[in-house]
Amino acid sequence: MHFGAMRVLNDDVVAGGGGFGMHPHDNMEIVSIPTVGALEHQDSMGNASVIRTGDVQIMSAGTGVRHSEFNHSASEDVAFFQVWIYPNEQDLEPRYDQEPYALQSSGVTCIVSPNGAQGVSIHQNSWFFMGQLEAGEKLSQSLHGRGQGLYVMVLEGDASVHGQPLERRDAIGVWDVEAVEIEANSGCSLLLIEVPMHW
Repeated sequence: MHFGAMRVLNDDVVAGGGGFGMHPHDNMEIVSIPTVGALEHQDSMGNASVIRTGDVQIMSAGTGVRHSEFNHSASEDVAFFQVWIYPNEQDLEPRYDQEPYALQSSGVTCIVSPNGAQGVSIHQNSWFFMGQLEAGEKLSQSLHGRGQGLYVMVLEGDASVHGQPLERRDAIGVWDVEAVEIEANSGCSLLLIEVPMHW
């Protein structure tokens, strides 16, 4: 909770047939990233969709929206990350977007960006990356200017970030640097979230 403009990162698993009924949000950018299975979404803006593994969804709650999320399967689990980011403007018109993405065989892919040039658009100076590295591979992830920080989560495998060893589901936040150095100690998958530290 509370890494710069990131309010929270939820690592959720919902059993078959389970989910969350209609509930409200406002003034929050809500990003959902399924990693296993598919998630059904409905909201008060009239959107009804299925978000599958390989999709990224964003809901800008703005002045207020209600939505529900349920496992699309009656029997299989769905696993997804849901990240809440404080917006850079209050009381915006609610908005919804969903896009597929394709990971490279090695390296990271941008799935969320401020202008939507890559992935879905977010109302914040924030970028999300998903990716994977092979054992021994190194990545220097540049930040987008002063005042930015990077939250690095190892989804699977293990890696070192600025020399700090991280195992599966470990994470670390880094700021006051121009770039964050990542080295895969084994084959690993990563979620990187860049946010302003003050907004």
